[in-house]
Amino acid sequence: MAKVAVYNMSGQQVGEIELNDAIFGVEVNEHVLHAAVVQYLANQRQGTQSAKTRAEVRGGGRKPWRQKGTGRARQGSIRAPQWTGGGVVFAPKPRDYSFKLNKKVKRLALKSALTSKVQENKFIVLDELKLDAIKTKEMKKVLDNLKLTKALIVNDDKNVVLSARNIPDVKTISVNNINVYDILKYDTFVVSKDVLQNIEEVYA
Repeated sequence: MAKVAVYNMSGQQVGEIELNDAIFGVEVNEHVLHAAVVQYLANQRQGTQSAKTRAEVRGGGRKPWRQKGTGRARQGSIRAPQWTGGGVVFAPKPRDYSFKLNKKVKRLALKSALTSKVQENKFIVLDELKLDAIKTKEMKKVLDNLKLTKALIVNDDKNVVLSARNIPDVKTISVNNINVYDILKYDTFVVSKDVLQNIEEVYA
């Protein structure tokens, strides 16, 4: 089992903890990581873009000039795509970009992402992460003590979430909403011991 250091909120090491190899010690699979990131980004798309084809643009019912004899190229409508104000050739229409990944693939991707953070020494465990009040300054102090800048903090505590939300490059997320994209996007993954135990129970 992999071991990582446990720190307090002052940035001092206070012990070590063993991680579950079933989650934090798997073989990193880049293919499923890529698939999970592509799916996440696709599912974020609204798919509401829309433009009009030549059949939908207003006007253009009359032939602009006769077919032959004018010396100009033949034209059937002033709303053809080559005309200013004409329709779009392959106009985008509202559509759903989302697609499904198998549960086992998603779970393997998540475990691969967490394992990669452990291997890169970017997995920080705290003995506890709690604030008495909503204070951005206090949260910033904790991050500075741990020398963290771009961090993903897994925590449900209201004071922690509200204190961290105004700090650039820091995001808080609940255990149930952990996703591969955020794990890979942020440099450091930060959890407290109780949250780590929760993650091991949910994803083991």
